[in-house]
Amino acid sequence: MYKKRIVIKVGTNVMTNKNNRIVRPVLHSLVRQVSELFEDDIICVLVSSGSVIAGMEVLGECNVQDKTTRRQVYSAIGQPRMMRLYYNLFRDYGMNCAQVLATKRDFNPGIHRENMVNCYEGLIKEGVIPIANEDDAVSVTKSMFSDNDELASLVAELIHADMLILLTNKDGLFDGDPDEEHTQLIKNVKVHENVEKFITDKKKEEGEGRGGMASKLNLAKKTAEKGIPTVIANGKIENVIKDLVYGKEIGTKVTK
Repeated sequence: MYKKRIVIKVGTNVMTNKNNRIVRPVLHSLVRQVSELFEDDIICVLVSSGSVIAGMEVLGECNVQDKTTRRQVYSAIGQPRMMRLYYNLFRDYGMNCAQVLATKRDFNPGIHRENMVNCYEGLIKEGVIPIANEDDAVSVTKSMFSDNDELASLVAELIHADMLILLTNKDGLFDGDPDEEHTQLIKNVKVHENVEKFITDKKKEEGEGRGGMASKLNLAKKTAEKGIPTVIANGKIENVIKDLVYGKEIGTKVTK
């Protein structure tokens, strides 16, 4: 029986460099931390971005003009590549991982949701690390998640997680523009607090990711309201996942 269940969302900007290339040492660090937590009977579920970037690395230029279709093409090509990377990394630690694809409507009450619960519970029981992804190839319009932060929040609720960690390339929520000298990190937020006013209008998280700080805070509050503490933290900090799970104060923690 595992002591804790942790959902970790890894954003595109965590695993890529300024040239939009996947940084493998970052993935290796992530997998190492997950495997070390597993040794302490703490199991993690990953919600991983990166399939679109991985598809771009394989295909290069895409001649499809429609933006949504082009994203579907890149994702369909990139998904198996991302899973191969994860498979090989987890194998090095003697572990298995599995891909769980979903659209937003799969989380609605009914047989699809029940099937997902059974799948996650089965994987967790077998000690297999689930890697959740949006099924980009078929997920369009109403069946799309707003971003992977929403997917991570829904998965955390689905499996009754003890914590949700949203990893980004920022240190958390600041009380102003994070690039200005005198702004400070907001370490703790309650769901009723109006801290949205501190989020700047300009979206600084560039690249292929869809979710910005406003999205992360919104989903963090929704998840915390359901009794699941949620942390927004910088995924490029060494051992950030382990430190957060073991109680170190990093990033912005949102609680009920």
